[in-house]
Amino acid sequence: MEPQLPVDPKCLWKPSNVEDTSMDRFRAHVNQKFNLSLANYDDLYEWSVNSIEDFWSTTWDFTSMLSSTKASQVLDTTVPMDAIPEWFKGARLNWAENSLWCRSSEKVAMIATGEGHPRTEITYADLYSEVLKCAEAMRAMGIVAGDRIAAYIPNCPEAIIAMLAASSIGAVWSSTSPDFGTTGVLDRFSQIEPRILISVNAVVYNGKVLDHTSKVNAVAHELPSLEKVIMIPFVSGHAGQEVPNSCAWNEFLETCKDLPDAIRFEQLPFNHPAFIMFSSGTTGLPKCIVHSAGGLLLQLKKEHVIHGGLTPDDILFYYTTTGWMMWNWLVSALSVGCTIVLWDGSPFKPSPGALWELVDELKITHFGTSAKYIQSVMEVGYKPKESCNLGTLKAIYSTGSPLKPESYDFVYRDIKEDVLLGSITGGTDICSLFAGHNVALPVYRGEIQCRCLGMKIEAWDGQDKPVMGQSADLVCTAPFPCMPVYMYKDDERRSKYMNAYFSVYQHVWYHGDFVWINPKTKGVIMLGRSDGTLNPNGVRFGSAEIYNVVDEFLTRGIADSLCVGQKIKGEDDERVVLFLKMKDGIQLTEALVKEIKIKVRSELSPRHVPAFVLSIVDIPYTINGKKVEVAVKKIISGQNVLPSGTLVNPESLELYKDIPELRQ
Repeated sequence: MEPQLPVDPKCLWKPSNVEDTSMDRFRAHVNQKFNLSLANYDDLYEWSVNSIEDFWSTTWDFTSMLSSTKASQVLDTTVPMDAIPEWFKGARLNWAENSLWCRSSEKVAMIATGEGHPRTEITYADLYSEVLKCAEAMRAMGIVAGDRIAAYIPNCPEAIIAMLAASSIGAVWSSTSPDFGTTGVLDRFSQIEPRILISVNAVVYNGKVLDHTSKVNAVAHELPSLEKVIMIPFVSGHAGQEVPNSCAWNEFLETCKDLPDAIRFEQLPFNHPAFIMFSSGTTGLPKCIVHSAGGLLLQLKKEHVIHGGLTPDDILFYYTTTGWMMWNWLVSALSVGCTIVLWDGSPFKPSPGALWELVDELKITHFGTSAKYIQSVMEVGYKPKESCNLGTLKAIYSTGSPLKPESYDFVYRDIKEDVLLGSITGGTDICSLFAGHNVALPVYRGEIQCRCLGMKIEAWDGQDKPVMGQSADLVCTAPFPCMPVYMYKDDERRSKYMNAYFSVYQHVWYHGDFVWINPKTKGVIMLGRSDGTLNPNGVRFGSAEIYNVVDEFLTRGIADSLCVGQKIKGEDDERVVLFLKMKDGIQLTEALVKEIKIKVRSELSPRHVPAFVLSIVDIPYTINGKKVEVAVKKIISGQNVLPSGTLVNPESLELYKDIPELRQ
């Protein structure tokens, strides 16, 4: 039985003038260029995924990609998707050059602020100057294209300066945030063997100064490839431990006294590696995902310029760390020439309104965050519109986990009525979006607005058939430019790559998400991870469906929940187990369990009803705020699990071992 998801969801927002949006201007441009009569977004989307070469070449021009050499071929469409076809053959460009085309001494490139730090503004002219110094210092060390530069660093201007400097040379950038433990960092950086490590002396979070030098020392000691550690005095006056073989940031920038007049932007192939990112890795070592400069830049410019309507006059903020792909997403907006805002520290310090007050202070136009943050603001009872004007705010973006329907209500009721709420989804694997925001479409309660242009995503039912109005696997059936170029240190058969994306369906990208596409609105609802999909008695559904019901009981003392399937021994079946973390001082009662089961049965189906509803002390989360379902599913099904360094609370996994009620 399929979940009763609304085919006619409530419309919460509409663009005031569709014809005045960047998306509609792009549609008109396509019609004129190719003598077409595409009438709306649905028409434009279908054209974009069926005329791949024309779409991406048009997007290149429309978003003003800079290159020294044009491509001789956009794509060889005879090459199957799982052969990882080459894009824009012959084109040569540079990520940093595309990010630094604006050289204005008056235009602000970034504003850095946060907990315990004075506000800093850096113009595009100053940013260019700092990148020039950093790039020449790297060159003086012998850094060349392909070398890896690693950063264990907060969301600060120096991170962006160093990333752009590395990119100007063609070196490959990889970063993690200070909230990662040393094991999590070494799980990543030991695989990629960086020549330089950039870090800080300390960070400030939740009102406390946290020393970082001990962690830097522990990491540096285990990385034999390191030639230099560069330390940024991020917290003034904090000494910490001495870091061997290190130099101060300013000292490093002054390495070269005779600087050239301009940055030497290496002109590199479209598919040249620019970033190494890492899979969530909730069990075992994370995958090292290598993204290309050209593919990622083109994709992100499409998302910013066409889907988001971002212009040089806008100010974009995203609450993110350097260990999340949304940092790359944020920083790529420099290619538009707008101003980006960096925040480091707790989003609730000095008050729950800290980030919303920032919107008014800096006149932020686009505000990005996680679904978990929006939920947290709602739970503490803070209502931004009661204390903030938010007059400049055009869009709110949310990702990291499915945005609950109640969160849509909260945004439009308690934040702002006239704002585009863009729930977006993609992942580290593509460092971009499969589905997301669209300035030309309405926002419907609980739905992601659209499948993104050029991304031929479908919901497949396990029988290699696309479906709508049914829960199914998210797949992509046509190549796209920001497919990873490879997995770092993969074998000749690309085994890691193939196992990650092409092991379920032949020649089709399997993303691992479980989705529902509305046949009427074409909006997308995320139902959870496919590998965490619940499948009792052959009925597949996502954990998000259960969470939505549980959320109706939050006022009854439930603090959090985790829903997974437990494999039944000797059978090709599983049973649903719902874990509830109760608020301090409140016990889970049989009466509440009964009410929840009745509600699940009535709102979803009898097959959705958990076999067990159990109290648990803690719920495991990754550093990026995602519930760790798969590891728990494996544990309660009798498998051994090696916790990853990405878990905030890895000790919580012990709670799920040998639970009496679940013994078989």
